[in-house]
Parts: sequence; C-alpha cells; structure tokens
Amino acid sequence: MKILGGLFDLESKKERVKELEQMMTAPEFWDDQNAAQKVINESNGLKEYVTGFEEIEERYQDMEVSYELVKEENDKELYEDLNTEMEAFLQSINEFELQMLLSEPYDANNAILELHPGAGGTESQDWASMLLRMYQRWAEDRGFKVETVDYLPGDEAGVKSVTLLIKGHNAYGYLKAEKGVHRLVRISPFDSSGRRHTSFVSCDVTPEMSDDVDIEIKTEDIKIDTYRASGAGGQHVNTTDSAVRITHLPTNTIVTCQNERSQIKNREAAMKMLKSKLYQMEIEKQQQELADIRGEQKEIGWGSQIRSYVFHPYSMVKDHRTNTETGNTQAVMDGDIDPFIDAYLRLQIN
Repeated sequence: MKILGGLFDLESKKERVKELEQMMTAPEFWDDQNAAQKVINESNGLKEYVTGFEEIEERYQDMEVSYELVKEENDKELYEDLNTEMEAFLQSINEFELQMLLSEPYDANNAILELHPGAGGTESQDWASMLLRMYQRWAEDRGFKVETVDYLPGDEAGVKSVTLLIKGHNAYGYLKAEKGVHRLVRISPFDSSGRRHTSFVSCDVTPEMSDDVDIEIKTEDIKIDTYRASGAGGQHVNTTDSAVRITHLPTNTIVTCQNERSQIKNREAAMKMLKSKLYQMEIEKQQQELADIRGEQKEIGWGSQIRSYVFHPYSMVKDHRTNTETGNTQAVMDGDIDPFIDAYLRLQIN
C-alpha cells in the first residue's frame, strides 16, 4: 500500500544516497572541505528520510497484523492497543509529512537566528534572553548544534542582541516560521509597582549560505571594523581585537562575529552571514513585488508581529498567522514550539 500518496519517491532517494556514498569514497573527496561537508549533509538528510519512510511502512504492516488479531479475538485489550498504535502511527506520518514539505531552496541549510529587543530597556532585553533559552532548548531537543556567533549582554539583565548559528538538517526550513516580532505581556519583575508590561523582540532567521552562493559583494561596498570580543559570561573574551563587524554600505546591513578565536576566522564567518542576509533581502524584495502586483498588503520585518505570549492576566501563547494557541506557556518557553511551526508550514501549501 502506498503511504503519503506520491509525496515520497523512495527508490529515487535510495539511488541518490548510493551516488553520494560513491562520491565519498573518491580519494580526492576531502580536498575541498566545504564541498565534502555539503555532500555528507545531503546524504545524512536523505538517509533520515529513507529510514523514516521505511519505519512508517513497517509500523503500518504491524498494524495490519494487529487488526486481523482484533477481528479474530474480539478482545477489548487488543482493541485498545490497536488504538494506541494508530495514534502513534498518525503522529509519525504527520511528522514525516512535515519534513517532506521542507523542499524550498535552502530549507535544508543551517539557520542563522538573531534576536533584537525593542524599546523598553531591561524589560525587553530580559524577554530576549527568555526567547534565546526557548530556541536553545528547541534546537537541543531536535539534536541540533547551537553556536553563539555574537552576544551583547544587557546593562542590568538579559541581552541587547544575540546571533545563533543552529546547525542541523532542515534547521532553516523549520525556523523560518519564527521570523517576525514576538510580543510578551506580563507583570514585570523589574517594576517595583507590579504593573503589567508589554515587550517586543524581533526574530530574524536566514539560511547559512555556502561559499559557492553567487552573491556579489564589492570591496568598496563594505566597511570592516575590528574590536575586542565580549562574550556571555566571559566566554570568547580575547586580549586582541579579534571580533569583526562588517557593514554593507548600500543597504546599511551590519553583521558581527566574535565566536572564533582569530580575526581571520571571524571575518570569514561574518562574510558568510552577510551573504545570507543579502540573499534574504533579495527574496523578500521579490516577494514584496509579487504582493504589490497582486494588490496584497503584507508587512515585512519589524512590523510583522507573529505571536503573543501572555503571562498575565491569563496564560496563553497565540500565533496570529495561524490562530494556533496553547495555555501551557511554560512548555512553550521550554522549547515546545513545534505546533506553531507545523501550523505555519502547512499554511504555506494551502
């Protein structure tokens, strides 16, 4: 029986895995480290798809056997076990189908995630640190690797800005659902009068681009500054000016990197981030042009509030794009944001 219709071509993906494995056996495979890693990532991603599909097929066959037993035995306990199996089976199909939806260019790439507090000083900066923890928890639960590329601590608490590189198959595909403004409503712990405050933090997500991406950056269009790193909690703090800030003058786009130990490495990482940002800006420009042609009014960037997190006078997290909501705010802040990501991605294909 075919599962998921024609969404998954098992044989073609198996053939592609064989091709990639053949490439990895070549003597010159590691001559180009970046190209080699790209092949490995594609192979691992395809293997994950193939394994997931085969597991779904195996579970389906097991359920057919269980169904026949239920019919023969007419046993209530067997029937309840079959119901439990069915729920788990449907959940696995849902998760697999979501993975298959991530087929746009660069969905499979690593993600660069930036958080910037809005007006409000310490209150907004504390909200940024809460979101930082939320995304770190989400990434770790998925088995993704998280690197802090740039970190500017708040004056009293929280963070003024932070940039993460989240490494894992489909990291960008999932996290692109988080791009926009996140709003918090709560009783501020920094307000001695116990008043309710509303805070905003913008989340920007771009795919990490490989070195072979064709985005022209002219030398005369960039300004490069170096400064002393000042990482969180004393981490990555150097005695030399190893941190790098690159400004793209035509667009006033600024990227910073202080994660690496050397200025050269930080400069390379910052240039890659700049490529990613310029690519994202070009995509958004094209989307805006299409929206203008269609007569749509679609805000892009800071004004696009996507989600509200209400801690007082009631508990609720609601996504304004999909109307997905939950009353379990603690679970969300602990990284349980998959329902929001799932709903957003499915909305894009409807």
